[in-house]
Amino acid sequence: MASWHYSRRILAWSIAASLATVAASTAMAQDAAAKKPADTAAETNPDGSPKVTKLNEIKVSAQKREEYLQDVPVTMATLNRQQLHDAGVRDIKDLQILVPDLVVTSTDSTANTTARIRGVGTTGDNAGLESSVGVVIDGVPRARVGVGFGDLGEINQIEVLKGPQGTVFGKNTTAGVIDITTQRPTFTEQGSAEFDVGNYRAAGVSASYSNKITDWAAFRVYVADRQHNGYNDVFVNQGPRTETHDDDQDFHSFRGQLLLKPTKDVDINIIGDYTQRNENCCVAVTTHRDPGIAALTDVFAGGPGLGVIPSADPSRRLAYANSDTTQKIIDKGVSAEVNWNTPWLNNATLTSITSVRQWNLESASDLDFNGANLAIHDFSPNNGERFNTFSQELRYAGSTDHVDWMGGVYFDNVRLQRSEQITEQPQYEGFLSSELVYGIAAALPPGLFSTANPQNFFSQVTGAPYGQSFTGVAQRDQWNQNSKSEAAFGNATWHITDAFSLTGGMRYTHEQKKTDFRYDDPNGGLGCGAALTTTGVGRALIARGLPASLVPLVAPTVIGNMCLPWQNPLFNGLNVQNNLTESNWSGTLKAAYRFSDQMMVYLSGARGYKAGGYNLARVQSANGQVGGGSGVIPVTDTSFPAEAVNSFELGTKTTWADGNLLINAALFHSRYTNYQLNTFSGISWVVDSIPQLTTQGLDADVLWQTPMRGLTLQAAATYTKARFGNDVLADPTLVNVPGSTPGYAPRWSASSGVTYQWDMGSRLFGRFNVNAKYSGDYLASGLPDPLMTQKSYTLVGARFTVGDIGKHWTVELWGQNLTNRTYVQAYFDPALQTGSENAFLGDPRTFGVTLRASL
Repeated sequence: MASWHYSRRILAWSIAASLATVAASTAMAQDAAAKKPADTAAETNPDGSPKVTKLNEIKVSAQKREEYLQDVPVTMATLNRQQLHDAGVRDIKDLQILVPDLVVTSTDSTANTTARIRGVGTTGDNAGLESSVGVVIDGVPRARVGVGFGDLGEINQIEVLKGPQGTVFGKNTTAGVIDITTQRPTFTEQGSAEFDVGNYRAAGVSASYSNKITDWAAFRVYVADRQHNGYNDVFVNQGPRTETHDDDQDFHSFRGQLLLKPTKDVDINIIGDYTQRNENCCVAVTTHRDPGIAALTDVFAGGPGLGVIPSADPSRRLAYANSDTTQKIIDKGVSAEVNWNTPWLNNATLTSITSVRQWNLESASDLDFNGANLAIHDFSPNNGERFNTFSQELRYAGSTDHVDWMGGVYFDNVRLQRSEQITEQPQYEGFLSSELVYGIAAALPPGLFSTANPQNFFSQVTGAPYGQSFTGVAQRDQWNQNSKSEAAFGNATWHITDAFSLTGGMRYTHEQKKTDFRYDDPNGGLGCGAALTTTGVGRALIARGLPASLVPLVAPTVIGNMCLPWQNPLFNGLNVQNNLTESNWSGTLKAAYRFSDQMMVYLSGARGYKAGGYNLARVQSANGQVGGGSGVIPVTDTSFPAEAVNSFELGTKTTWADGNLLINAALFHSRYTNYQLNTFSGISWVVDSIPQLTTQGLDADVLWQTPMRGLTLQAAATYTKARFGNDVLADPTLVNVPGSTPGYAPRWSASSGVTYQWDMGSRLFGRFNVNAKYSGDYLASGLPDPLMTQKSYTLVGARFTVGDIGKHWTVELWGQNLTNRTYVQAYFDPALQTGSENAFLGDPRTFGVTLRASL
């Protein structure tokens, strides 16, 4: 909390300094000869949206200056307000239906959300990894994709930029950026309200209002409250959980803006926002079960069918969990953007964006994902994540007759705290003991090892009464990390002729991370401690009928099961501090040639960089090193190196039909080194650096405003061939990775949309939109496993709108995933259940009606 107050003071001083600078320059700005700004009133519709009569008039800011889409040598998807509204986009996950090679998934919490472009993204639920695909909202980078996941409010435009973007954005990324801009305050009165109802008892209300305060000040406010029942049913067995649905929604959000224009050359926009979510999320369904483990689970759950679903059937959307999945997320922040059109250097613009944000998560989960009572994360501050972020970006951009240029500096300070507490439940010891005994017996010659009283095996090893060595709070850890990033970047385009231009950019980044990890085993790790310090394991095995000669072969397996990371006393009281410092140069070079007004071709090369970091999880191995094989020695240095990419594109942008048909395509080839692969072993998250990952393929998109009035067609497709290098990896769990295809990289993906709007008499209009997203087969996991392949599927959504010509009111019928396709977001191995697979599902079919009124 202290850091939050400190950051607020920094923000206050930054805003004050910006205002002082503006005040000092006002007189000079008023008297200087300046190019008159564009008449924004003439370039916008009454509702503030860009007025575009032809598709070649679409404008973007991919290079931090306003340009026509068809003039920008960047592969990107540009989505305006109407497209986003038609597709029902309210958050980043909704966005993927419009962008074929964008995949956004969540796992055991909406906070654990990952975005991938062209098969590349930060894998897994580890806050220590920065995002390969960055999220920027109104110029402010979010610390992680999950931190930026939530209701985006009144979206103005979204640009999905593909490939490294470090020379134009404050925060560097390796795979792309999702750049989101929301609607700003207006000096004319605007207001709207909408009410939604739908299946799963969905209900939502939102409202916004914008108006001027004075001739030089305006404001905008937006509020929203949305909820729906859970998409998945839950069998709670004997509890203590009582909630029989999961993956619900219950949040409220507020966003306020103040726009100041003290002179015609200066504008200042201050934004404050607050969102709170109180939800139940997320359970997982069974997709495959080892019969023996399923039977054992049923025994401890109380009978057949009480531990796991008798027959795996994800389409039933029935999960088993007897403990809570409560989560509470608070996301809030303040930012100030100052733009000053300076009276020198041909009216170059100085931009300052200052931001302070705080994000908190508290969550609970059933760690065994079945009806038995084994282990949980309880809902408390001991299970959660916290980000306190301060960022400052300063850019100066302008142009001459032949050169467009931009330079900037960026700084951020991110304080991250992650806490995890694992509580072993009463059935933990008996279940794991039985599983181990049956596993050993199955691996040895028949009759060699007795399976009598398997639940008491651990107690025989420890010498302690049954139930005393493995119960209560087994792990209570806290990971603290302070990251500082400093960067200088620049980008310039030289228009050598009217047809030919060169763009070059450079970036220097300096990263520093300091960590303080504290590990604690409140119950002392009694069971593991006995196994490590006595010969009890050998005696117990011999007593069970195992020949003494086989004890050295079997004992390590027994000790490993008794000393899983959360039960390992070698972590108890361990306090580890580490420092990581990196410096990196990255950049881009592009050449563009316009053969005619209708066709531009570009060739680009870029080097991207993503900082290294630390795995915020307990990791143990045979030698205390990452990838050291199975063992119980704590890994105290969980660092991993920076990720880098060399990316190349050959693209074309073409315009036809008098500016009403756009056909764009690009070939791409990217080679990643030290790719940060985060995988779940069924026990813990482990980060490994993969020496090489290559992605290559073709992007293509078409946007056509047809001669038939009101009819617009859209289509896009991506072919991606992604492959890990053949390097032999030290970590034995990654034996199948070399030469394999990474997760979430379908060979083919495509999206399409049809929109038709027509007049219904002189007072009403109708609008119909249908969109679809196709994904080919892909691995929905970090590690190759045939059981974790998501087969190809298509999602379809539609919206039908009727309203008055002035759009003062509309009635909209909408639906998502209309075919009710069951598909998997992520597969994983549930803890303690060898040979089993679970999955987090995507949303089912949803439909409803929206009533909207506007001033």
